[in-house]
Amino acid sequence: MDQTEATKKSVSKKIVINSILALGVVFFVISSLNSIRIDAAPESETHSANTASPSQPQFESQVQVFVFHATQRCPSCVAIGKFASSTIHEYFPAELASGQIEFREVNIDLLENKELAQKFKAAGSSLFINSIKNGQDNIKEDTNVWRYVFQEEQFKAYLKGKISGLL
Repeated sequence: MDQTEATKKSVSKKIVINSILALGVVFFVISSLNSIRIDAAPESETHSANTASPSQPQFESQVQVFVFHATQRCPSCVAIGKFASSTIHEYFPAELASGQIEFREVNIDLLENKELAQKFKAAGSSLFINSIKNGQDNIKEDTNVWRYVFQEEQFKAYLKGKISGLL
């Protein structure tokens, strides 16, 4: 291999590495901006839609726990959905059965879920909790759950406490 070929290979490797780093930075920035946009939105703008319907049983408070995801899911995203489902079914079976708690995993890539994803401002893998009081939504993304993505028991304890406090 002559020096020209070695130089070309070196340049190619640098381009690939820089491209991967640039994509990582872009992904991080987009994720950060999405999180800031959701957290910085005024209460009246994102949390004021009426959700009560005549056919739903009326509770003093209701809680919706939605795990939003894309069609392609990484192991961490799958774990968040599994842990959240397990927590709800293990600790809140009566509330789930009565409709006081609603749990769903929502694929944002499906056309039938676009409106719900827009209502929650979900753009990717995320867990949202909507505490409904007097028919008013109080939608919040819970980014803390990602801290426990590899710690199932800590995840369950965290989410159980969060939901219990809302009921």
